[in-house]
Amino acid sequence: MPRLSLLDDVRIGAQSLGASVSDALIPSLRIGVTGLSRAGKTVFLTALLHQLLHEGRLPALKAHRSGRLIEARLSPQPDDDVARFALEEHLHKLIHERAWPQSTRQISELRLTLSFEPESRLARTLGRTRLHLDLVDYPGEWLLDLPLLDMSFEAFSKDALAKAQAPERAPMAEPFLKALADRDAGAPLSEEDAAELAGLYMDYLRACKEGHRALSMLPPGRFLMPGDLEGSPALTFAPMLWESDSRPANGSLYQAMERRYEAYKRVVVKPFFLDHFARLDRQIVLVDVLSAINAGSAALHDLSDALTAILSCFKAGRNTLLSSLFSPRIDKIAFVATKADHLHHSQHDRLEDILEELVVDAHLRAKFSGAKVETLAVSSVRATREASARSGSTGLKAVAGVPIEGETINGETFDGEREVAIFPGDLPTEPGALLTQHAPANTLRFVRFRPPKRNDGSEKEERQPTLPHIRLDRLLEFLLGDKLA
Repeated sequence: MPRLSLLDDVRIGAQSLGASVSDALIPSLRIGVTGLSRAGKTVFLTALLHQLLHEGRLPALKAHRSGRLIEARLSPQPDDDVARFALEEHLHKLIHERAWPQSTRQISELRLTLSFEPESRLARTLGRTRLHLDLVDYPGEWLLDLPLLDMSFEAFSKDALAKAQAPERAPMAEPFLKALADRDAGAPLSEEDAAELAGLYMDYLRACKEGHRALSMLPPGRFLMPGDLEGSPALTFAPMLWESDSRPANGSLYQAMERRYEAYKRVVVKPFFLDHFARLDRQIVLVDVLSAINAGSAALHDLSDALTAILSCFKAGRNTLLSSLFSPRIDKIAFVATKADHLHHSQHDRLEDILEELVVDAHLRAKFSGAKVETLAVSSVRATREASARSGSTGLKAVAGVPIEGETINGETFDGEREVAIFPGDLPTEPGALLTQHAPANTLRFVRFRPPKRNDGSEKEERQPTLPHIRLDRLLEFLLGDKLA
């Protein structure tokens, strides 16, 4: 977790105390939902809300199975300065257009009020029959910025340039590294030079993220989604080394880069931490394991490093009465491997084992702190059905669905309309095998599928069955079960 000043601690304590006072009548639970690119955050949150609002099939959620979960309804969100999660727009995209919504580009939230009948007679006597569920959606790339709060510009530059020179990144970083080598860090600041270096560094980060590479450790996160800060000095810097023992002169290129890096932390990273992240009670981290498997062992190692860095930002641990009032901790963390529907159910245990391997260090650290951790393979919207296929005389456990237009496998390009059965390969029984440097990147191939077709598009959406899913109910029981008991 980033080191904070006394003033920051006081600010967090005041926020926590204020929230506790407002929770006196109806308690609230604030859950963060994050994940790195393509993990499916927007789809996940849309589906989770849809299941609760429309009484979906949630047998593993005990309060729902027993009939104690009476109602879920949308309520005004607690923060008027945060964008509302566009639930209705995303549902329309999923259901009526059979297309996936746009990925998370900013922080947003939504409040769901759950009415339930507690198991405890005391809770019923005290009238604790409602719970505000505040769901906060934010890009995982922003989370990877939090370690920067404890890093000097020098440390950031050494780490970033070492990564850029690694074999799996060097081809994408070459234009930036060449331009950097041509610049004199001690020369007077040239805005043209600063803009060019920042632009080339952003291009390099985007190239690592896009396509088949699926790399994850790509701070600063706002370089990939600048929003209204695009073009500002706070986003016009790049890593740079200073080789001399003397300090760089004021007005030099290096000094300007250092100053802008510190401004980035001050105006972008720290407000996110104090205003949003430090207020979370529980956390869901979505992980696109399958894309990393597609990309090979380097991407998997990079993903593992990113997940470890993410957990280091959490103030994880068991909450006491005093900590809940003044310094809340994240007491439950769920690591979720998404897109489980891309695999036959017989492979789901192996997918969870691979995720366990990726987060083993993070898992141990969270458990040591007293937080509860769960790893699950989930599909928030199931886009496939299970099918059988044959390869010669061998029967294969496959999945059938409609691949997105342009997806390819084994040389075949799909048109976005035709349903096909696909056998992507079996995951290894030993998850560590995928992390070896000699593991081939193309033995397992996964394609993206379109959302499922509804039974009758002429009916109103609220009369339709809820979207099919895999294990959302188990995840909800882990996150909410104790609060609905």
